[in-house]
Amino acid sequence: MGRGRRELGKEPKVKNMKKAKRMTAEEVEKKKKWIIRTGIIILAIIILFSIAMIANNFIILDNNTTTNLIINNKNVTSNLKNEIIQEDGVIYLSEDDIANFFDKYIYLEEENNKVITTYHKKIAEVSLEENVININGADKTTSAHAMERDGVIYIPISEMTEVYDIEIGNIEKTKIITMDSLDEEQKKAIVTSNLAVKSSTNFIARTVDRVKEGDAVVVISSDGGNSRIRTENGKIGYIKTNKLANEYTVREDMPEEKQVEGKINMTWDYYSEVGSAPDRTGTTIDGVNVVSPAFFYIDENGNFRENVGESGKAYVDWAHSNGYKVWPMVSNAVAAKESLEITSDIMNHYANRKELIEQIVDACVAYDLDGINIDFENMKQEDADVYSRFIIELTPRLNEIGMVVSVDVTAPDGGETWSMCFDRNVIGDVADYIVFMAYDQNGISSTTAGTTAGYNWIKLNLVKFLQTEEIDSDKLILGIPFYTRIWTENASGGVVRSSTVNMEDIEEVLPDDVQKTWDDELKQYYVEYQDGEYTRKMWIEDVESLKAKISLVHENNLAGVASWQKGMETEDVWPMLKQELER
Repeated sequence: MGRGRRELGKEPKVKNMKKAKRMTAEEVEKKKKWIIRTGIIILAIIILFSIAMIANNFIILDNNTTTNLIINNKNVTSNLKNEIIQEDGVIYLSEDDIANFFDKYIYLEEENNKVITTYHKKIAEVSLEENVININGADKTTSAHAMERDGVIYIPISEMTEVYDIEIGNIEKTKIITMDSLDEEQKKAIVTSNLAVKSSTNFIARTVDRVKEGDAVVVISSDGGNSRIRTENGKIGYIKTNKLANEYTVREDMPEEKQVEGKINMTWDYYSEVGSAPDRTGTTIDGVNVVSPAFFYIDENGNFRENVGESGKAYVDWAHSNGYKVWPMVSNAVAAKESLEITSDIMNHYANRKELIEQIVDACVAYDLDGINIDFENMKQEDADVYSRFIIELTPRLNEIGMVVSVDVTAPDGGETWSMCFDRNVIGDVADYIVFMAYDQNGISSTTAGTTAGYNWIKLNLVKFLQTEEIDSDKLILGIPFYTRIWTENASGGVVRSSTVNMEDIEEVLPDDVQKTWDDELKQYYVEYQDGEYTRKMWIEDVESLKAKISLVHENNLAGVASWQKGMETEDVWPMLKQELER
């Protein structure tokens, strides 16, 4: 019995051992697979970590084989058209590169062998022979001048920081030159620990530089916990934002302040060259914020003339006392043939343009003006570029002393000396405002009767200004007429004559029983009646027609309106203009 019990007791033990051995084998197999998988994962992590460590510690500080150029925290080296030259501590950029980065209107004035360059509020003459730069009319001695090498003109930009309003850094260690605009915001911060600066915010990113605790870096931008910075070596990359402290503003943005808030409501206050400024003492023009009296003109000998006098001084005082800005006209209003030749002679010579500009600047200062309105008409088509040069060179001189430059132009669809003489794209780019004189659609020389300023014609031409000529809408002022024309036709329908009729005189000119018909395309009333053997026609300008034109100011987000001219209007015009422009 006892042995039987022992034998019975052994059988389960043997079964359990076999079962235990089978489970151990399965576990071993599973464990082997787990070890292999784990090993692969660990190896992959080690490899990735090693790559990351290599990448994150790979620093190239002197990898530039050529000098790199950083302008306002952007590496523009790949955009350089010519090499950067450094000689005797002077940094030179080619004329083409200056044109690309700073002044697209830079050019060589061959008459005096000088490079003429403009930028914001500065115009500079850079000699190719003498170490002198003339900035806004004043000479400045420099340690270098412009030079020509292998047919390329190079400008000593390190001598011209005042012209381009920049700060230049030359980091020889990394072959990096930095140029920062002094009118753009710059922020800096202090690094709180030793860090690698990464080329991107990706997990694996090349290290472009290292910074140490206490280093000051330029903070370009911050986003999602990372900050883009520029190191003292000129390298641009990323670090964690929480590794920066004590951020401070080195300089703030300096946006251009507009002289006139809201929509411009300008009126030309014209009087002849033999007249005197009107006495407006004790009066106001409701809603107007800019007046343009006829103060200046070019005479038949090409001389700049003033027609200001004591009455003009009183006019300026009246305008300022009522809060109006004064932008007087400068016109070339001389006889047609003389105008073409005289204006051409001035525009085609830098010395003549410069002399005229100096006279305009002096007059603006002498009479405490706020700006100028250039109204040159009847010019040669081939002089369009040199006229643009005049505006390019005038604008910085006046902007420097806080003056506004507005330039009158016609519709881009007329004749050679009336329309094709303007490069509207350049004028609109350079001047503070470009004024579209949206009238004389059918003028004194027209052989067929028609409206002076049809709504549909104005609307079409605004498309040309804004889209074809690429004028910024907030720089475009719409000129509107306070007059119309009455046309006289013979029995065969031919135009015998036409004459100007002021808005205030229209009702007196028309017969009492005349029938007015609204033209919805032109947005104005039309009248036609018999006067003996002749037919009289008129497209009326009134509050309703002008209101339709003003709607285009809001529709196209234009800068405002200019009206020709004060004294021709009916009194109900001013409250309408004020209401429509302020809505």
